[in-house]
Amino acid sequence: MAAFAAVILVSPAVSETISGALAKAYMNNPQLNAARAGTRAVDENVPRATAGFRPTITATADAGAQYNETWRPFTSVLNPGGNTGAHTLPRGAGVTVQQNIFNGNRTVNGVRQAESQVLQSREQLRGVEQTVLANGAISYMNVLRDTAILNLRNNNVRVLDQQLKQTRDRFQVGEVTRTDVAQAESALETGRSDVFVAQANLQNSLAVYRQIIGEQPKSLAPAQPLTALLPKNVQGAIDLALREHPDVVAALHAADSASLAVKISEGALYPTANVTGNIQRRYDVQNLPNTRQNTASVVASLNVPIYDGGLSYASIRQAKETYGQARLQVDVQRETVRASVVSSWGNFDSSAKVIEARQAAVRAAEIALEGVREEAKVGQRTTLDVLNAQQILLNARVNLVTAQRDRVVNSYTLMFAIGRLLADNLKLQVTPYDPVVHFDQVRGKWWGVRTPDGR
Repeated sequence: MAAFAAVILVSPAVSETISGALAKAYMNNPQLNAARAGTRAVDENVPRATAGFRPTITATADAGAQYNETWRPFTSVLNPGGNTGAHTLPRGAGVTVQQNIFNGNRTVNGVRQAESQVLQSREQLRGVEQTVLANGAISYMNVLRDTAILNLRNNNVRVLDQQLKQTRDRFQVGEVTRTDVAQAESALETGRSDVFVAQANLQNSLAVYRQIIGEQPKSLAPAQPLTALLPKNVQGAIDLALREHPDVVAALHAADSASLAVKISEGALYPTANVTGNIQRRYDVQNLPNTRQNTASVVASLNVPIYDGGLSYASIRQAKETYGQARLQVDVQRETVRASVVSSWGNFDSSAKVIEARQAAVRAAEIALEGVREEAKVGQRTTLDVLNAQQILLNARVNLVTAQRDRVVNSYTLMFAIGRLLADNLKLQVTPYDPVVHFDQVRGKWWGVRTPDGR
């Protein structure tokens, strides 16, 4: 990385490191924070499912006004008949408590399914964390690469400008022709256009860096590949990925959740037993003013499903097919992860050899340019030969910078493919986010609308 560091010209006293940048992304990236909020939302599935174990309590009250009029015919002097009326205020209040005793184990399996969903969401959160850190590392290295390339392009313009001045001076004394001057002018303008392209590329990389890391880069220090954190061979990387990769583990939890969905659907075929308690007080009962009635009851009920048109059976078959799909999806994720590890390992393994080759290319191009310049002084080479040699050297240096960037990026990509590109493994200086904390805060809550953070 010495050549890379020399080109970028950073100030070590104030340089941002790649670990520091990734720590900022870990704490502030909105995509990662949104995924954490989503995981907290999934945590609430457990208390929702657990509610099936608890009683439901309902209070009712009613009040109204009523007028009743009765007409009786004349029958005798003692019973002259006529109309009589009464104003009453029928009203009452009551409380009903219902407790489920048995529902085909749907509540038990629902809680287990919710817990599997929580574990799946945590793995998905780890996957988002990996994605954010990988994108952060790529954006960091892209800024370094594009800064170095822009410096090379600017330096090339300065060299070409000097070359043009020398060519014009030689043209004035008749050593070269107008063609040589035109070739030098063309090379200079091409170099300037390359600077504009390099500036645009750098601006794009800066924008992506700001999007992922959360702030503009100031002075970035060169980064090293994660060689010490990687397995010794490709088979070890594959074995580790198949055990730990978030996508594989999340697929396993999804399969568990799907298997429990089958049991929940099967629960619809079982009887349901409930106990209901009710206590009530009413006033002005049966249109009689100033009367009061108290009622209390405890009722046990048993509902046995006989036939629902085939709905339950179709739901069970559907759940079984979904479970089969989830199991197959585990195999899909394993094969996807395996292919990604093999590909990433090949890219990382070859990147070191690519750097060696491109370093050799730079050394050879430097020697060639020096030789062409000396030969041009004695008339054995043309201006075009010098310009071509200089362009070859420039391209070799740009390729070397790109190869050095690729070496670091490939190491992070390989860590991502294995499933270990996480803040803990990278030793980032951050307060780790622990999803278990929120889960423990809400799993046993019986009431309350405020979230644990006070919202």
